[in-house]
Formats: sequence, structure tokens, C-alpha cells
Amino acid sequence: MRIKAILLFLFAVFFLSLVSSGDQGKPKLASVSIKPAVKESAPSQTPPSSLPDVKAKNKIDEFVLAKLKELGIPPARLCSDHEFIRRVYLDVIGTLPTAQEARTFILDKGPNKHSTLIEHLLERQEFADYWAMKWSDLLRVKAEFPINLWPNAVQAYHRWIRTSIKKNLPYDRFVRELLVSSGSNFRVPQVNFYRAIQSKEPEAIAQAVALTFMGVRAENWEKDRLSDMAAFFSQIVYKSTGEWKEEIVCFDPNKAGALSTESVALSTIFPDGTRARLSHGQDPREVFADWLIAPKNPWFTRNIVNRIWSWLLGRGIIHEPDDIRPDNPPSNPELLAFLEKELIGAHYDLKHLYRLILNSNTYRLSSVPRTNKPAGQANFSYYPLRQLEAEVLIDALNQITGTTEKYSSAIPEPFTFIPAEQRSIALADGSITSSFLEMFGRSSRDTGLESERNNSPTSAQRLHLLNSSHIQRKIEQGRKLRNLMQAKGNMRQLATRFYLTILSRFPTNEEVKIVEAYSKSNRGNKRIVAVDLAWALINSAEFLYRH
Repeated sequence: MRIKAILLFLFAVFFLSLVSSGDQGKPKLASVSIKPAVKESAPSQTPPSSLPDVKAKNKIDEFVLAKLKELGIPPARLCSDHEFIRRVYLDVIGTLPTAQEARTFILDKGPNKHSTLIEHLLERQEFADYWAMKWSDLLRVKAEFPINLWPNAVQAYHRWIRTSIKKNLPYDRFVRELLVSSGSNFRVPQVNFYRAIQSKEPEAIAQAVALTFMGVRAENWEKDRLSDMAAFFSQIVYKSTGEWKEEIVCFDPNKAGALSTESVALSTIFPDGTRARLSHGQDPREVFADWLIAPKNPWFTRNIVNRIWSWLLGRGIIHEPDDIRPDNPPSNPELLAFLEKELIGAHYDLKHLYRLILNSNTYRLSSVPRTNKPAGQANFSYYPLRQLEAEVLIDALNQITGTTEKYSSAIPEPFTFIPAEQRSIALADGSITSSFLEMFGRSSRDTGLESERNNSPTSAQRLHLLNSSHIQRKIEQGRKLRNLMQAKGNMRQLATRFYLTILSRFPTNEEVKIVEAYSKSNRGNKRIVAVDLAWALINSAEFLYRH
């Protein structure tokens, strides 16, 4: 066993501390903890007049800055280029930039490099992987209890979701297909929307539809209002076939125990209070879907605009994003109305919405606020700190170390094979077992609520990152980090390689001095320095958080 002394250096924005870790029978590994440049608490306020104003770049900025001016809240400064590239990679494709990608962007002096990068990311394969993961949470893509889609259906459902995102299927068509499709859950993936709802009762289906596509918790409605909406789904039937776990989902006007077609026609009232018109034998789901996706619908566009804003900016214009109600108004009604109008005008092209938001200066604001006023967060005066999602974090650890994860399926028939190189953001099934993903708060995919995903840090997470043999093996045995350790060069060059790989930025001169001093205290042992530096950076808030 070896114990190393680590020299303590104090600087303005970071420090070194000694942490020993290890299990019985294996060598202890000292770990350096470097405080990140990103600050987790609001700094002392600086008079707004002494700082440059953030200029409005598009209409989004005009609405946000006007609201902040009205409230007397100064917006944060614009983030740096190294903060932007890391942020936009994580927000758009759930993936860290490589060291070369970070270096190239930071050194690029072109005036349009931000918008060029955004366009590039929107076309990356990881874009479809990451946003399919987001939608799989909402649509409850899970093979096991309590959803019980089963592996064949999960694979088909996830493949359809990912393909729709990759091909940029207009959002109104995406939703309509989910609501009106009929057929085998193995061969018509969209029907799994109905199978993924825990109850087959019309009221439960109505609640799931309202939550997912309207952002409304219909269980809080008056009973008659919920019953009226449920009538649209009262003639859905589920039929087994001779194939294991296959089920046909379809409309049946003669469903036993359900309302007759004539009764449905009389009782179908839309959630806005208007009465539906059904022709004889018509599937009520089609009538409801047409009402739902109409541009004049008061919930449909607002819901998806608010969700995407929340996914990219960390907080909805209406907060929470799946709790839209009259007594929970938007923080910036004009901004929300503008985004709704833009999406309708773009014929529900969601990438148009991504471009608007990502190219705004509002999105580029620093994560360091210039005020302690609580209204600053609700009105987007700065970019909020958020811990990386479980899948994104483990993918980042694997990327920087050159390692992989082993995933397994708890259901033996049919067994779900997960290739070693499979990225976690591309996992189809929410039932795939992983102690890391569970510990770091991935969604259980049971209810479709955003709150099922928990990104709050815990003591168990910190201990795992600091002490576990899982992380130690990645750092010490990972192919990529080993190559970085063995590459020729002095301590400045080693620090630069590690900082670009792990934090997507160049080290400061002070940080280089720390590495050089630490190297001297360890008699120039490059491997010890590299291992401890990697462990330190991985455990920094700068690595673990979006900022």
C-alpha cells in the first residue's frame, strides 16, 4: 500500500485537498479535488452600470431582457466559448465534445462559429439518441413491471421514436400517429402508447394523454370533465395473438361494456368545453387527435414549447412543465406566445424551435448570476446549474477514459443483448439493470412525469465517484486515459490534454502550476500525477454539472 502526501495550494478559484480511497487488499489512491471555475452560489452583486449590457440577438432576447428590465434584474454576462461548447454539446446531444472538438472551437475566430456548431449538432446521430431518451421517459418505454411492454415491443417502440426524431417528423404528426394507430404492438410501434399506460380504463388513458400532450394533470379535473374526455378512448380494445406477448390494439365500435357509437357521439366533449362531431362508426380517437393538434388548441403547442424550453434552459416558462393550469401562469407570457406562434408557423418543425432558443443570447448567458433576487431564476437571468443525467454522466466517464459499461436484461425470454459499445443515452429499455444509473437518478418510466428523473446530488453518488473500484478501474485501466498518460510532453502539456479531454477547456496558468508542483512532490512520477489529476477533475463540480 502507498500513501502520498499532497501539497496544499490555495488560489482564488480552486484548491487542493487530500482524499484517500481504497478497498481492502488494493492500493490506496490519493485524489486531488480542484474547485471548478464555475461558481455554485451567487457572487456579490456588481452595479449593473459597471458591466456591459447583453444585447438582444433575436426576439427571444427582446422578450427576456424586457422582462428583466421591468423587474430591475441585470442579466448575467455571456458565457465563454469553452463554457458554450460544453453546454451546447450536453444540451443538444447529451455528449461531451472531444478534446480536439473543444480545442478547434475555442481557437476558432470565425464570427458564425456558434450557429455553425448548433447546425452541426442538430444533424449528429447522438441528437436522435439523446432526444429519444427524453421522449422514452415521457412515453414510458419499459419492458418490465409495472409497464410490461416486454422486450420486443420496447425495441420496436424506441426504434420508431428515434427514427421520428432523426427524420424530424413534424410534432403534430408524431402525436397524431401515437393517438390513432391500430395494430400489433410488435409491428405498429405507435400503439404501444396505449399499452404503456398502467390501466386500460378510459379515464386512465385520458389522464395519460392530457399529461403527455397537454401538460395537464387531469386527475385534478372535475369528474364530469374527465369522463367527457375519457369517452374518446372508451372503444379501444386489446386482443392477444398466438405470438408470445403480442397484442393488437385497435378501435372496436362494438366493444362489450363500452358506450355505443351513438352514446359516444352524444357524450364526447373536448376539454375546452366544445362538443365533438362524430360520424357513424368513426373512431373517436381521430376526432380527438384532430382537435388536439389544431393550432388554435389552447394546450398542445404551449405544452411542447414549454417542455423544450425547460429541457434546454433548466426551467419551464410555466414551471413545472407538466403542470399547466390557470393558477400556474407563465413567468413571461409574451415569450411563450411568441414561441408558440413560431412553432405553428414552422408547421411543428421542432428543430426550428431548437435553433431559435440555442442561437439566442439568453441561452448563452453565464451560469454566474449578477443578483440574488429569486425572480432572476424564474425569468432566465442566467443559465442554471444542473447535474448531468445518469446516462449522460456514465457516457461522459466512458468517453474520457475509453471504457465501456456492461448492461443486462432481467427478462430471459427474449433476452435483450446490449453491445459493449452501446451508449447509455441510446438504451431503449428503462428496465435494463444498472446500479450506477439507479444511483444517479434515471427515470423509472412508470408515470410519464418529468419528476421521475432525479438529478439531485446525494452522498452515495459522491462516495461512488470518490471511492468506488468502478471509477478507479476506469481511471487506471481506461485505454484513452492511459494513452494520454503515456504521451510525450511536459507537465503543462499533460495538464492541457487532461483539461481539454475532461473539462473541455485549457487549464489556467495557476492550474498548470499546481500540476507542476504536485509533480515535484511526487518526484516527477507522471503516472501518479495523471491518475490523481483525472480523479480530481472527474470529481469537480465543473465536470459533474451543466454550467
